[in-house]
Parts: sequence; C-alpha cells; structure tokens
Amino acid sequence: MTDRTYMDVEDLDVYRRLCQLHIDVCDLTHTWPAEEKYELGSQVRRSSNSSPAQLAEKNDDRHVRNKIEGVNRSRGEAGETIHHLFMALLKKYISTQTYEGFRTRYKECIRMLNGLEKTLEQKIPVPERRWQVAEKTATYGQPYELDVSGWPEAET
Repeated sequence: MTDRTYMDVEDLDVYRRLCQLHIDVCDLTHTWPAEEKYELGSQVRRSSNSSPAQLAEKNDDRHVRNKIEGVNRSRGEAGETIHHLFMALLKKYISTQTYEGFRTRYKECIRMLNGLEKTLEQKIPVPERRWQVAEKTATYGQPYELDVSGWPEAET
C-alpha cells in the first residue's frame, strides 16, 4: 500500500451522495409522462449526473484552483437539478413531499461542497486566495444559528 497525499473522488462522501441522488433521480424520472422523455426528464437526469461528474473530472488535477472550479461547477449543477425538480413539481409530476426530500438532500450536498471549497481554499497561499472565509463551521444535518452581526436590524 502506498501513502497517498490526496483522496480519490470515490472517497468523498459528497461524491457518493451525489451519485446516489443521480440514481434516485433516474428512477423517479422514468415514472413521468412519455412526452417528457426527451424534455424535462432528460434535463434533470443530465444535470444530476453532471454534479458528481464535475467533481470526478477535476479531482485528479494537480492545481487546487482547478479542483475548486470543479466544486463550483458541481454546486451549480446541483442547483440546476433542484430547479428541474421544482418544474416537475409545478407540472404535478412529483408531490411536494418528493420535491422537498430531493431538495433537502441536494441542499445538504451543496453545504458539503461549500465546506470542500473552504478546505481547498485553505491550501492556497493567503495572498493568492480569492477571499477570506470567515463563517462558522457547522455539523452537517444539525441546525445552527446564523451570525448576522453587522446586518442592519429590521425596523418595527
């Protein structure tokens, strides 16, 4: 066994979750009307597959900036998938409960991708970082309070 200084993409929990979400989305879309086979069904399947694919594509890249780009693209595809599922809800192909379940799972992955981006950003020398991450860490799946210090208070 060799010492590894990086993780394979399959080692990333967020990658495995996004892959499972894609499989679940595929199963879901095959129950939709036939006229959606090449329309909304195809779009949601492609975006749900693209999210983990973006992570896989950039994971072995030597440059941290490129890894971050893969995380950003993955997050965008996850957001696009949520949109397509919302359209399926509006067209009454899925129930509110089904939509909310998928949305919750995708939002959890988006939070995990945010954390991955934050971790990768820490590997870049401070002067070269695009921004300083100053948010509090949160345990995934646990409620947390948003620190809004500095925001204007609502007028009553």
